[in-house]
Amino acid sequence: MTIMPTFPNGLAVVLLVGGLISPNMAASEQTAELIGEAVKDLPIFDAHIHYKQPAWDSYPVERVISLMDQTGVAMGLVSSTPDEGTIRLWEHAPNRIVPELRPYHGDAGSSNWTEFPKMQAYLRQRLEQYPHEGIGEFHIRSRAMWDEDLFREIIAMAKQQDLYLHVHSDAEPIRWLYDLDPDVKIIWAHAGLGEPARAVYQLMSDYPDLVADTSLREGSIMGQGHSLDPEWKKIVFEFQDRLMVGSDTWVNSQWENYERIIASNRQWLSLLPRSVAEKIAYKNAERLFGRTISNNLIGTR
Repeated sequence: MTIMPTFPNGLAVVLLVGGLISPNMAASEQTAELIGEAVKDLPIFDAHIHYKQPAWDSYPVERVISLMDQTGVAMGLVSSTPDEGTIRLWEHAPNRIVPELRPYHGDAGSSNWTEFPKMQAYLRQRLEQYPHEGIGEFHIRSRAMWDEDLFREIIAMAKQQDLYLHVHSDAEPIRWLYDLDPDVKIIWAHAGLGEPARAVYQLMSDYPDLVADTSLREGSIMGQGHSLDPEWKKIVFEFQDRLMVGSDTWVNSQWENYERIIASNRQWLSLLPRSVAEKIAYKNAERLFGRTISNNLIGTR
């Protein structure tokens, strides 16, 4: 049977019911009907939003929430450069925003933030002042950034308040963080981004509490467009309780394309059984952040 749902901006995808099934799927999942067109009715939790300073004039807070409303994004995990962007959004729509603290501010950016001697004090002060629920998204680009003393302090701050670290890195820094503390809570940004699917599968297998957002991975997951890439399909089904979608609005062009980005996430979710699609779209976020996420939030603040 073939299903052809249509999404915003004319996006469409052919759904082929059947096809490759992970051997580790439950029997009920192997025979479950794909969610198909009904994916458009799911609320989305966007697990990778930035509201950086260059966006503040072109995309005031009212416009950002309007974009979320238009695309069925009920709630989002937001970090910004500087943190004031996140706080602006959270203050405007506190029931729609889960704030997390990005270290970047002033001259501290993605390549050098670990070098700033007052970084610990900055993070501690912002965590005390605002109700952040994570630290990140931050980059670990090279071994030169593996500052053990700094990261032990960051992990201690996170554990004290039961926060996630939202980490943009390849697989090895994630292993290093777990070596520092096996109980650290991590969201792996972009599911590793540059890592091949087999490395993503291996890392998530090795660390059963590791969570990942799939922002910027939509093309890889979709494969040929009419069915999921086989390796990514295995990841999606095997780790369906630990994945969330995301947009990564790191530049204004991502806000310009926000509708299409969210539609592309609905595309690949439409190729899943309803139970799996619901988890990745919003139910995992409900569990991880202690929220109730529904379409009733859309149009509210």
